[in-house]
Amino acid sequence: MRIAIAIDRLSTGGAAKVMYSLAQELQNSGHEPHFLLMNDHNVYKDITSIPVHVCFPGRHRKLNGLLSANAMADVLKEKISDIEKEVGNFDFFLSNLDKTNLLMIKSQVSPLYVVVHASVKAELQRHAKLGPIKYLRKLRAKKALNEQNVITVSEGIEGEINNIAFINPKTLKTIYNPFNVSEIIEKSNEENKHIPDAEYLIHVGRFVKQKRHDVLFDSISKMKNKLPVVLLVNNEDKVRKLAEKYNVADRVILPGHQTNPYPWIKNAKAMVLSSDFEGLPTVLIESLICGTPIVSTDCPHGPKEILKEQLSKYLVPVQDSSALANAVDNILADNPSIRDMDIVDEVRASNIANIYIEHCK
Repeated sequence: MRIAIAIDRLSTGGAAKVMYSLAQELQNSGHEPHFLLMNDHNVYKDITSIPVHVCFPGRHRKLNGLLSANAMADVLKEKISDIEKEVGNFDFFLSNLDKTNLLMIKSQVSPLYVVVHASVKAELQRHAKLGPIKYLRKLRAKKALNEQNVITVSEGIEGEINNIAFINPKTLKTIYNPFNVSEIIEKSNEENKHIPDAEYLIHVGRFVKQKRHDVLFDSISKMKNKLPVVLLVNNEDKVRKLAEKYNVADRVILPGHQTNPYPWIKNAKAMVLSSDFEGLPTVLIESLICGTPIVSTDCPHGPKEILKEQLSKYLVPVQDSSALANAVDNILADNPSIRDMDIVDEVRASNIANIYIEHCK
């Protein structure tokens, strides 16, 4: 099958990473994936065999305009038509992220499946605090999901959408994100001389409010253990300043951007997630694949679908730094075995690719 995967851009963001993994597996399975990018900013450097089509070269300012969406969608539809004349018609389209979703929906390409990667309610609440224009843009993008074929990356998001009055999808299905398990394990075994010899905790996540580094640092100050915490994060200077505010700068290690984070994850005593909300937190599943225990906030959505049964006791309330600190101390004492996790088999890229093909064909 010939599949078009539409997305804002192919940078290092979570949705881009997920869709790139899916495209690789689809290609390995004999299908023909293509990327449709809304702009060419920060395209992955290692894309070689998967065709990439840039629909709006550069960082186009009108892509998210309140008044320009219809005109931009017409341009996009024409661009897709030109691409299909060159490569053949697409069997189905997968759309990702709000800007792209709105344009793809308005372009009326078919059959279209819209992938929702994060909590709708949490994103609307966050944008309500950013001013009326940003909120209206976000609300418009979410309302566009009405009467669409919607795919969510977690059951939590699916349940949330079912309870939102202004979204009534044509179809609604949860398909977990795909993971190349064998590749992650292989990369986790690569040698890295910069990894500390001593024990440490780890946190992986962008420096944005959603990830709640303030809660993380407050919890570090309350932990009985004195292990350092490696943060694989952007904006290192801002992270360091925040750590100083909570008097934990001496406990924080900032090694900078890592093209291969898996050895860091594998060698950590525990992964700590402090987010207010997620979709299906990639880093938690990657930690289980690497055999690293996890402490996480029980945020919407995803963590409770990943940390099940005996691991559920390491889920803590959102924004509760004391509970997060206690759970980290407990997991270090318990040292739970992370083997034969059902979720790891469920998210294998080959399984997920097959589910997409069966659902969308």
